[in-house]
Amino acid sequence: MSPVRIATRADCLSIAKVAEQAERWDDVISQLKSIITYSDARLSTEERNLLSIAYKNATSTLRNSWRTIETLEKQETDNGRATRREQVLLRREREKIEQELANVCQDLLKLLQTHLVPAADPGEEKVFYCKMQGDYYRYVTEFARKQNHEHYAQLSLEAYKAAYKHSLSTLEPWHPTRLGLALNFAVYYRDVRASPERACHLAKHAFDEAVAMLNDMPEQAFKDSVMILQLLRDDLILWSAEMQHEPGDVKADLLKHK
Repeated sequence: MSPVRIATRADCLSIAKVAEQAERWDDVISQLKSIITYSDARLSTEERNLLSIAYKNATSTLRNSWRTIETLEKQETDNGRATRREQVLLRREREKIEQELANVCQDLLKLLQTHLVPAADPGEEKVFYCKMQGDYYRYVTEFARKQNHEHYAQLSLEAYKAAYKHSLSTLEPWHPTRLGLALNFAVYYRDVRASPERACHLAKHAFDEAVAMLNDMPEQAFKDSVMILQLLRDDLILWSAEMQHEPGDVKADLLKHK
């Protein structure tokens, strides 16, 4: 009998890529965890992006399911159409989804805290992982019980602040990772802190700084950076409208640099 061959790092990456195409996100995550073990928590850009995609897809389905059940539960309760038995069943289904979502988020957060963030190089890699911490604590905040909501909201804020502070000193304003961080940090202020004013301030600052340096942007970063700038534009217009303020200066800037 031939000896069992231990999978190499290249084998794990190949399997992860196949699993990504098949949308088997648990398999992608499993293979990348093996790579983290092999590499002392140092992932290549390709591996890091695969990790992000896998956890994003694993949580997106659950987050959408949770929103659907939560909305249905509220509608049925407010309308008085659901029997007590139906209300109990809806609550149980919501809580089941919450537990599954919490497990996935905490799995990544533990991986980040224990392995990825401590091993990260200063600069883009560290910003990338700290941003992920902010994102996934924010996801937990969405469904956390009232007594835990502020705890996770604060952990998300601290992660975003650390990532943002580091990005300002290590990444150019047009860098896609810095812009993506600014976008998600602004969403945090809008959704978690219910402050469209702070969200607009942060997003507008990031937008203006990036637009001012568009001519210095390398070609390989242009597509990703412009896509995030468009998202920042859309959110700025939406949030400004919420504050009953017409963002004329924002629109003018974007039309000029579109």
